[in-house]
Amino acid sequence: MTKYLLKRLLHGLLSIIAVVAIVMVMIYSMLDRNLVFAQDPNYTKQANNGKEVYKYSKWEEYGYVDYVTYADYLRQLMIDGKITEEERQSAVGFGKKEKNDSELVKKYVAEFTEYYESCGYTVKRCDAVMLPGGKKYASGGQQQLFAYKDLPLVNRLWKYFSGIFTVDNIHNVKEDVGDRGLTFTLHDPLYGGDKFAPAVIGNGTTHKYLVYFDNNFPYIHQNLLKINLGKSYSVNLGIDVFDTMINSQGSYKKSVVTYPTGYTEESADDLHTATYVSESGSTAFNKLRFSDDYTSVTTVKKGMSKIGYSFVIGIISVLIAYLLGVPLGIITARKKDKLIDKIGTIYIVFIIAVPSLAYIFLFKAIGGELGMPTTFDMESTSKLMFVLPIISLALPSIASLMKWIRRYMIDQMNSDYVKFARSGGLSESEIFSKHILKNAIIPIVHGIPGSVLGSLVGAIITERVYVVPGAGNLLTEAINKYDNGVIVGVTLFYAVLSVVSIIFGDILMSMVDPRISFSSKDR
Repeated sequence: MTKYLLKRLLHGLLSIIAVVAIVMVMIYSMLDRNLVFAQDPNYTKQANNGKEVYKYSKWEEYGYVDYVTYADYLRQLMIDGKITEEERQSAVGFGKKEKNDSELVKKYVAEFTEYYESCGYTVKRCDAVMLPGGKKYASGGQQQLFAYKDLPLVNRLWKYFSGIFTVDNIHNVKEDVGDRGLTFTLHDPLYGGDKFAPAVIGNGTTHKYLVYFDNNFPYIHQNLLKINLGKSYSVNLGIDVFDTMINSQGSYKKSVVTYPTGYTEESADDLHTATYVSESGSTAFNKLRFSDDYTSVTTVKKGMSKIGYSFVIGIISVLIAYLLGVPLGIITARKKDKLIDKIGTIYIVFIIAVPSLAYIFLFKAIGGELGMPTTFDMESTSKLMFVLPIISLALPSIASLMKWIRRYMIDQMNSDYVKFARSGGLSESEIFSKHILKNAIIPIVHGIPGSVLGSLVGAIITERVYVVPGAGNLLTEAINKYDNGVIVGVTLFYAVLSVVSIIFGDILMSMVDPRISFSSKDR
């Protein structure tokens, strides 16, 4: 079994890499990269050379190219000790046109061009764009000099996968922060120091609190290991995909907060999320509240996360589907060609034949007539808004389970071993419970982990119809906005869940039926 699991995990890992690679090829090679600016309001504000520079700098952020300016090149030469600061300042100001360059500038521009062209880059120089009269620059008309190169897929994949996990450490902050190190305490100072609340506090780390306890599920929290699925540039500007999915939503949830300086006020700040921002503690606002430069905090909000909403709706619909679908499937199989079987068949055919969008809107209309909430409101405390999305998700799953249970059981009923069991004197009830059901349920059991884990990704159509702030709409929104980081991140998330659900399904199947073994033996 162990050998099988390791083999499955290896194949799953390779499958995940292949899927992400295919998506990256589709995004970065097959789609017009100018589409990423389709909904970028800042792009339309740019003009002339400014638009060109903005375009390439954004393409670098989105993972299309490696982009280096002439000024960056000179700055690196100075850092490496090859030129002085005075030389850098003299050489950085290249002319409005190439003929206006000084001899020193010509020397370094030639070196810049030769070096980056030898590395496979394309060097681009944009002459200044002047207003009529030639004395003032046009908007965005300043001269530009930079080099760029398309990133190979292998480099892009390596950069992405090597950065998925980052571990916070005491050397992350580059500034002088005094004694770097970790402190373990049994009494978190945020609770006044008199309450048993273990915490690990860092100095020199990105996060101040690396591990801490509180009274919110799951009670123990950590900032030590961070998952980076990809930064969003339009769906949730500047926020990582994973954080977008797990962070709470809605309006601020305020409470009385005591800051490290002892200052108290009603606030939604979550002090356990404090991160380091250089010299931020010296501002008047932060100096009143914080005793160091760990001043950047997230806020507590009233609503659940995107995954939270999707999972609640999804897991309840899965439970309802199995609690109703499996027994109804068994009944229709045992009462084959009877009235209840015909009714069940009509229901199955209806669900399969009618497009999902149609019956979701039908249920929404019926629910609205009955006074049920038809759209989500994160500020509402009513649980009734969950009812219609759950029903819309559960009904097709019930039909699917009924169909397959009925089919598997009828197939088993016609098997030879059932005929032998009857000839052996076993009752129909014993044959159904000990033989037919046991064999027919095996394929159904394999799909349980997939159904449970699938709840985390949400249901695209259902969530859009009922305006559920869940994870299901995240991928479609990212595609519509050409948000490459979110598309790749969500794809990776889906791929990981798929691989994990298949492995768990195999394990569960072997637990239900001991005859199934994943270990190979020499004969």
